[in-house]
Amino acid sequence: MLILLPPSEGKTPAAPGSGFDPDKLHFPDLTDARKKVLAALADASSAGDAHAVLGVGPSLAAEVRRNTVLHDEPCAPAHRIYSGVLYDALGYAEMTPAQQAKADAAVVVISGLWGALGFSDPIPAYRLSMSVKLPETGKLASFWKKHLSGVLDEYSAGHLVIDCRSSTYSAAWAPEPSMAAAVNVFQMRNGKRTVVSHFAKHTRGELARHLITRGGDDPATAEQLLAAAQEKWDAELVPATARKPFQLNIILS
Repeated sequence: MLILLPPSEGKTPAAPGSGFDPDKLHFPDLTDARKKVLAALADASSAGDAHAVLGVGPSLAAEVRRNTVLHDEPCAPAHRIYSGVLYDALGYAEMTPAQQAKADAAVVVISGLWGALGFSDPIPAYRLSMSVKLPETGKLASFWKKHLSGVLDEYSAGHLVIDCRSSTYSAAWAPEPSMAAAVNVFQMRNGKRTVVSHFAKHTRGELARHLITRGGDDPATAEQLLAAAQEKWDAELVPATARKPFQLNIILS
């Protein structure tokens, strides 16, 4: 079982401590690409049009400035840096040590800055979305697609990939459709299904937590994933096609 998560937009800065070390991250084949994006982000964040390029407002000026000195910023595990609705629902800090170890092994975060991260990888807080187009790299989703394919194709081989990413981050890597399930969340309103982003993030975090903390074997097929999801939710499974993974639809009343 491999659970793909997006990063959170907001980050919780680490307490003073060790600085960034690229050699401590998973997927060492991505090191050169990460260095290129780090340098491109520092240049873009120090330019006069930084806020426009990064798509952020004046209230985030401190975070934009921090982008220029990330090598010197304190680091913490990714599961502590990332915060927000999905990560609150996942509740890593409330898990038992055994469950946390399972989360560290199962979760991969797809990131506009790092490409792909292990859940316990030490990183600094930063501000960069996969939707950004940096002058030196172009669109980040396109940049990372070239680098992630080989690395994650090999890493995910033989595992069911449970894709809890948003569409912005899904563009950076597509797992083998027959061994992947994208998680969609709908809410019933007046007899019709609607998509509500807040509830989607929360429910994806709850699903990740349920899969990590539940007893029994991890789901190895999409059908087994459906059965695990139905332990808590009304859910259905749409079959995969040659180009599109299974769709696990969770329907909230």
